[in-house]
Amino acid sequence: MSKTTTGPTPTLKNLSDELTALRPRMDEVSRAIHGRPELKFAEFHAVQALTSWLAEAGFVVETGAGGVDTAFVAVHEGGEPGPYVAVLAEYDALPGLGHGCGHNLIAAGGTAAAIAAVRALPNHAGTIAVIGTPGEEMGGGGKVLLAEAGVFDGVDAAVMFHPADRSATTQHALAAAHLRADFTGVSAHAARTPWEGRSALAAAQLFLNALDSMRQFMPPTARLHGIVSDGGQAPNVVPARAAVDFYVRDTTSAATEALVERVRAAARGAALATGTDAAVTETGALYAERRDNNVLAARFGATVRALGVGIAPGAPHEPAGSSDIGNISQLLPVIHPYVRTAEFGTPSHSDAMRDAAATDFAHDRTQVAATGLARVVTDLVSDPEFLAAARAEFAGEEAAGEGAGEGAGEGAAGEADDVEILEVIEAHGHPGRARHARRIRPCRS
Repeated sequence: MSKTTTGPTPTLKNLSDELTALRPRMDEVSRAIHGRPELKFAEFHAVQALTSWLAEAGFVVETGAGGVDTAFVAVHEGGEPGPYVAVLAEYDALPGLGHGCGHNLIAAGGTAAAIAAVRALPNHAGTIAVIGTPGEEMGGGGKVLLAEAGVFDGVDAAVMFHPADRSATTQHALAAAHLRADFTGVSAHAARTPWEGRSALAAAQLFLNALDSMRQFMPPTARLHGIVSDGGQAPNVVPARAAVDFYVRDTTSAATEALVERVRAAARGAALATGTDAAVTETGALYAERRDNNVLAARFGATVRALGVGIAPGAPHEPAGSSDIGNISQLLPVIHPYVRTAEFGTPSHSDAMRDAAATDFAHDRTQVAATGLARVVTDLVSDPEFLAAARAEFAGEEAAGEGAGEGAGEGAAGEADDVEILEVIEAHGHPGRARHARRIRPCRS
């Protein structure tokens, strides 16, 4: 099958050179986002930094995409019809931690990847886009909102990367329900007439104890965790209001929803025992389990390894988190690889990961990840057979996936990189170092 592009497919050196040229701006945007962290759906500064850069690079930018104020779609249309390939950007921070999940690197690196792809393949077919997806943290479900609004309609494939303390081309993720248990009691003087009150806080405490008691009888893949987000206002007042914010996770959406029903029953039981009322509501969209596309992941992995970073598929039963990229992966071929940007053992969602996300090393690795994404994007818009293979795998047909022999996974067993990435970048001429979430039901292909 012939190529659809009017120009030659860019070489790895072409892409690496473009990322080297973009590196100063990538670092500037990343550090600007890192230095001014914004919580879900309030990421106005990040959106301005990213969309200004994209507009300067010739992308047509639409802000407020899908009716979400801090979402955007930036597109570069090719010279002839072809696939619609999107690079996804996340840029929200964590309360109290800032960018302890490294979303500044995701945003700047993904944007650099798309711009590099266009610069290396200016006469590409189809559409190369960056979709800004706010509110991934705290159950915001920005990607779910955008999917419901039709933003992903017509997208043939979507790619992004995530910083971590180890590298993996594919990694499973848990489905997650985001919930709040509100307890309502009767206030009273806690010393003079406590018997006239009904403590909502006592109900919340009993509810948390019930969840602890459930753990022995849950699958080892399940996770229950949360906080008391409202426990009353004064020690001498029996609290009439209390709330627990918590997440329920398991390997599939169905298993997660089944566990949610047990949790709802526990809340009702705690309320009955304390003479209070309970209401369990969703505070965000259900995050679906992730389906990584092995065809796309293998291409990303081969590129990253060619730049000297060891990477391989993650272990199928390794502990995992959750993300709204899982919902998109139920709709179209997606990759969400991890690239090591911090010392092995650095926990995600931590002060240490936040600090690591501003280092030269993290930005060196982000350049490598961006090159890998740019490789996948340019191949998707120029090689129909590559896109067809990704689609076939997504549809459930047999496809060539990643397997043993494609390279050692960095950090998984303590291996060092094949080549120190700083040396690789220098060899390529690097000049310096410097809202309310609704549910989307995942389709089952």
